[in-house]
Amino acid sequence: MRLLYAIPIILLPNTAHLPPDVSVGTSVALLVLAMLMGGREPEYLKRPGYLIPPLLALFLAMLIGFIAAHWHDLADAEKDLREAKVAVLYPLLYIAYRKCGLDMKQTRQLILLVLLVAVGAGLEAVLQGLSFNLGEFSETQRATGPFGQIKMANRAGVFFAMFLPMLFAPTLQYRQRRWVRWAAFAGSVILAMAILLTYSRQSYLIGLFSIMILLVSRSIPAAMLAALLLVATSATLLPGSVVDRVQQTQQVSGTGSVTFDVSTTSRFSIWNGTIDMLRDHPAGVGLGRFSEHIGDYTTYAGKDAHNGFLLTLAECGPLGLLALLWVFWRLWRLAASLRRSAAAVAPSQARTLELGFTFAVLSMALGNMYGSPFFDSVVMANFWILCGLMERYGILKAYAGREAAASGAPIPAPIPAGQRFPLAARALPRLAGVARSRRLLR
Repeated sequence: MRLLYAIPIILLPNTAHLPPDVSVGTSVALLVLAMLMGGREPEYLKRPGYLIPPLLALFLAMLIGFIAAHWHDLADAEKDLREAKVAVLYPLLYIAYRKCGLDMKQTRQLILLVLLVAVGAGLEAVLQGLSFNLGEFSETQRATGPFGQIKMANRAGVFFAMFLPMLFAPTLQYRQRRWVRWAAFAGSVILAMAILLTYSRQSYLIGLFSIMILLVSRSIPAAMLAALLLVATSATLLPGSVVDRVQQTQQVSGTGSVTFDVSTTSRFSIWNGTIDMLRDHPAGVGLGRFSEHIGDYTTYAGKDAHNGFLLTLAECGPLGLLALLWVFWRLWRLAASLRRSAAAVAPSQARTLELGFTFAVLSMALGNMYGSPFFDSVVMANFWILCGLMERYGILKAYAGREAAASGAPIPAPIPAGQRFPLAARALPRLAGVARSRRLLR
């Protein structure tokens, strides 16, 4: 059973390396087989998944958008039906893994496999990037890892940024075994390098944001020190191509006026055109029809919206946007409930996976502010799998904690202050000694 659920985790992000439809067809067949062979779930796991209501609302909005798109034009019905099928199929991975029938240990192993596959994809991107000219940025040299064409570079960067906090969080947990922390740190370095070599500026900001917030939550002095080191060493340690890519964002002319590069200004133009499109089509232009209509409002015909929320609003109308926001809200509430549940079961134990998952959700949401990877199947497949596994793991963990409490098992000892706040643990004895010396002098 564990093998049947493990293979799709490996295949789906590597779709571009396989013949067409092999990864999807094989994964669906294995998951159907696993669900047929699986035993009955215990009562406490039979409750509906946390994300099912908003996903159903989103599917309904997409169905209405699909009908609206083909009400007067059936020219591309077959192609649009395939794309709509994929858009619906991949979020269902959440349900498949939420109901996978595995125990807590096996579920945790699959979560670790998801992270290992992400690190493998990052390593592939790093190896691609090392063959580039790292002295100067070029639009034709951007790492994509297993995601294929160069146009996938931005979405590859979001994929790496989503899983980066899941690996960085264990490095800050002092109760973790040393080899686990070092392995997590190595994985974090690989993903950070992969993000750099995609040259995706939004992914730079997302990864930096999640790392800094995790550092602040652990130790404010450590976060300040990391920020100072980053500012002091970025110009010397980072490849010249990365620095060049960031500097291209805005340019100062001889008269002192600041202008943005074409990639940035095109997004502003497309977003303004999206608002104009919505005025003419308040109910949406139809699922998959954005690229066909944006040319009527901008000079960027055939382009993506570069914003998942505006794309949904333009194609499926306000109903689609509300459904999408509901999905994100439920994801955030799921992460919060996992953190609370872990704290209630064992207040003294580190909530490593739960904390990392919270920032993975936040990174995914931020990735859709400057792009639209939410509707990209291969980028989002393992994220949906992770959501299902994390919800199942949280329920199993909470049930195991209640069983242990009912049986009178000993409660784990609290984390020593020196392990939670190492800087304070070293400083307080010195301060106490200074205070005693002053009293004696008096």
